[in-house]
Amino acid sequence: MFLDAMGKACPMPVIMAKKELDAGCGDLIIAVDNPTAVQNLTRLANDKGLSVETEQNGGEYRVHIVGDPSAAPAEDAPAPAAPKGNGYAVFFGKDHVGEGEGELGYNLAKMAIYTLSQSDELPASMLFMNSGVKLVTGDEPQIIDSLNDMIAQGVQVLVCGTCLNFYGIADQLKVGVVSNMYDILGKMQSADKVITL
Repeated sequence: MFLDAMGKACPMPVIMAKKELDAGCGDLIIAVDNPTAVQNLTRLANDKGLSVETEQNGGEYRVHIVGDPSAAPAEDAPAPAAPKGNGYAVFFGKDHVGEGEGELGYNLAKMAIYTLSQSDELPASMLFMNSGVKLVTGDEPQIIDSLNDMIAQGVQVLVCGTCLNFYGIADQLKVGVVSNMYDILGKMQSADKVITL
């Protein structure tokens, strides 16, 4: 089956592909026009234990997903990381904590991330959207180091690709995985609770 997702913003290509895979399609080609969609579709295929290949022709990418979507993922497929702590998610929708003085809010965000990295109850996921993506693209080593420490302990760090592109900073991502609305909302829905900073 062929899906034309050219010009469609994330997470639309992933949602289109998932719908067909969930319906049992075992041979799917999705045309997209950006590397973020390719990454998201590749992750979707990997999560389902399916093989995936990508071809690029100019500004068009064709992602070919093949396999039996109803079969269990292969034993050598990477297992999803086990939730940490109480299975909570932390959402940063801006690059500061609270309102008021910008520098203070930024420093509070930096300290919040560090404090979480030192906690006995780590979050299952750290989610960055809107101007929150500036926290994972900046030059503050404490933020990057704290998030890398959490990743090493199984915390998933997802960063909105649409937001990175909007701010023109996709090439400056220092930590985390470029993701989409579908995956980020999925992490919120599966969490026992979501903390918004």
